[in-house]
Amino acid sequence: MSGGVDSSVAAALLAEQGHEVIGLSMQLYDQSEGQTTFGSCCSIDDLLDARRVAAAINIPHYIVNFERQFNEQVISNFIDEYAAGRTPLPCAHCNSDLKFATLADRALGLGAEAVATGHYARVERDSNHERYALKRGVDPGKDQSYFLFSLTQAQLARAVFPIGHHPKDDVRDWARRRGLPVADKPDSQEICFIPDDDYRAFVTKRVPEAAREGVFVDEHGRVLGGHAGIHRFTVGQRKGLGLRSPTAAPMYVLALRPADRQVVVGPRSALERTRLTASSVNWIVKEPEGPLRVAAQIRHRHQAAPATVRGLGNGHAEVVFDTPQLAISPGQAVVFYDGDMVVGGGWID
Repeated sequence: MSGGVDSSVAAALLAEQGHEVIGLSMQLYDQSEGQTTFGSCCSIDDLLDARRVAAAINIPHYIVNFERQFNEQVISNFIDEYAAGRTPLPCAHCNSDLKFATLADRALGLGAEAVATGHYARVERDSNHERYALKRGVDPGKDQSYFLFSLTQAQLARAVFPIGHHPKDDVRDWARRRGLPVADKPDSQEICFIPDDDYRAFVTKRVPEAAREGVFVDEHGRVLGGHAGIHRFTVGQRKGLGLRSPTAAPMYVLALRPADRQVVVGPRSALERTRLTASSVNWIVKEPEGPLRVAAQIRHRHQAAPATVRGLGNGHAEVVFDTPQLAISPGQAVVFYDGDMVVGGGWID
């Protein structure tokens, strides 16, 4: 229970259905010095909101301390990825490493049979009842299955997404009708642990050497200017480069070379690619023995595009798109879909 409307309604729905529900909220940072905000969620106020909802629906509520695990498994990865010239995806790590691993273990200690969250996704048994299928939420604008691609069969067997079958507007309406105190609480949009949405300053504070100066170069290696750190840029970025294009066309970040502290820039057309490889691939359905036709999604807001995926063994896969895709970014996830069903996914190399 994050203190938001989605997890609150998830808990309330289950309680209304007659399940024995225990509310758990994660404390993710040290509040001993009176800090009251931590990005866009997980603040003291959010924990209090979760407790108020638990009281309103008459369920017990506990706060579990995951400061160490969150720092080790989510924040450290976030910093390391940016420092290495990659674009991290902390929400996916939080889901797989905390909510459906560490938190699931804690829930098991309380005698809980399943872990429910406010994700807009669905879990169903396949037609043979042999495996669990992960599917998109019915609200296409809120679907969060992309962030859950790394869940294992064991985790999916204990995962419950009560609001995955409902549009967001219906969820808020339900909360209002039941008088939940967070019914009109705004959604969180930013990375939850960045206080002011300035991830560059966040990385610089924790890894000062990440701010070593470097240069912008074009595709031919010509130096175009200087920059204040690789971590300030992501593939596909156009704004904030501070460069004057030698032509009238705007320039985009094409690649990052952390070893040389170089940011490669060029025209938009140079961002187009039809092929990628991925590592640490998780197959929710069985790994295909040959090429498999899928719709592959390379960012949360990316429209999944027709592609062929081929397993390479040892947790690797190759994806070939039918048409070029813009700004394929190392560090992000590529998730494979068959209609609404998640086939699998991995981390873009």
